Amino acid sequence: MPDVTFPTPRGNQPGYLAKPAGDGPWPGVVVVHEIFGLNDDIRQIADRFAANGYLTLAPDLFAGGWKLACIVAAFRQLKARQGEMFGALDAARAVLVGRDDCTGQVGVAGFCMGGGFALLAAPRFAFGASSVNYGQVPEDADALLAGACPIVGSYGAQDRGTRGMAERLDLALAVNGVPHDVKEYPEAGHSFMNRHDGPITQVLGKVIHAGYSGPAAEDAWTRILAFFGQHLGAAS
Repeated sequence: MPDVTFPTPRGNQPGYLAKPAGDGPWPGVVVVHEIFGLNDDIRQIADRFAANGYLTLAPDLFAGGWKLACIVAAFRQLKARQGEMFGALDAARAVLVGRDDCTGQVGVAGFCMGGGFALLAAPRFAFGASSVNYGQVPEDADALLAGACPIVGSYGAQDRGTRGMAERLDLALAVNGVPHDVKEYPEAGHSFMNRHDGPITQVLGKVIHAGYSGPAAEDAWTRILAFFGQHLGAAS
């Protein structure tokens, strides 16, 4: 599957495009990466969506910048709830919608930092469904999520950084009548759906209780694909 560039409000931006087998048209998914950027793990996640019938685009939100500065900028934009990274996500959605091999129904799936973007995008942009994976849930989620698209959320109970957020998200979506499926996995920590290599990520994982958890990850994938199938439609 190729690396591509696509137009955004700040100019052309790189990303990774994963296409299902066959001719389509297919529903689409925008995949939003973690703080580690558009790496092999995110490409494999995009490939898995494609293997299940979704035309998938993973934008590189950190392209053209020093990674630490990009991470700081990303969290500033999440706090402000605006910025060029949000524009890039909506631009990626528009690119998929405009393709002949897309049905026009597009979801968004984010992980960690990307989960925060996927949550904030749900009431803001014309996504058909959002998958929020261990993303931060603001305290004003009740007001924030009014009018949001359907959301499927997955959290690890051992994740100290998101403790209580699965319940907060579930309650906020229920209050707003948003179709949802939120689940917290007792045995899982942070980043339980991501596979990271290298000593830095391994040490970080031990410090913050993070790392891949096969049973929880596979159950979350089953739920996400079923939820997207319901709200975005199956591939033709």
